[in-house]
Amino acid sequence: MAEEAQLVQRCLQGDAQAWEELFARHYDPTCRFIFQLSHDLTREDVEEICQEVFLSVVRHLADFNGRSQLQTWIFRIAVNKTRDFVDKRLTAKRGGGQAPVSLSEADPETGLTLDLPAPAPGPDASLMAAEDATLVVEALRQLGDPCREIIELRYFADLRYEEIAAALHLNPKTVSSRLSKCLDKLAAVARKLFQQHSPPSPVQSTERHR
Repeated sequence: MAEEAQLVQRCLQGDAQAWEELFARHYDPTCRFIFQLSHDLTREDVEEICQEVFLSVVRHLADFNGRSQLQTWIFRIAVNKTRDFVDKRLTAKRGGGQAPVSLSEADPETGLTLDLPAPAPGPDASLMAAEDATLVVEALRQLGDPCREIIELRYFADLRYEEIAAALHLNPKTVSSRLSKCLDKLAAVARKLFQQHSPPSPVQSTERHR
């Protein structure tokens, strides 16, 4: 933390090398985190959002109070920027759009694949491993704050309870209790969405046509 505080201070003093070091440490992890937040984003979308995130970092680094890790603070900005981007897209009801890029696909230009963090174990493991991740993201959107934020920080950013507590100014025990309640709410919302989007069974189809 002391080293991180020194890096932040050097950035605030206008040290160009410090800014380069900050970007080198945090840019790629932030891009991977944004990919995790919404699986229908393209690489271009992620790059655009990430640039907005780090513009905000440059403008507001003086507001970073050091109570959480710098990456946690950046991830909170990324959550908000990604949410704004997705909400604007939904509001505009875009037409054809671009096909989503698989997280396991190699970049056609570099041939590299994303080194994504392993999913964190937890009571929602089966839900987060569901076949249609897009519906899970939609369930999170419908869930709203503060539940959406705490779930995103825990399961997408893979932060520990202590880190979440520092980022949200909560007691770690409160984080645990709130997260448990929010997961129950998420499961209920997601269950309805999956039921709405699941194809009717042969029996149901027969009964409809009687």
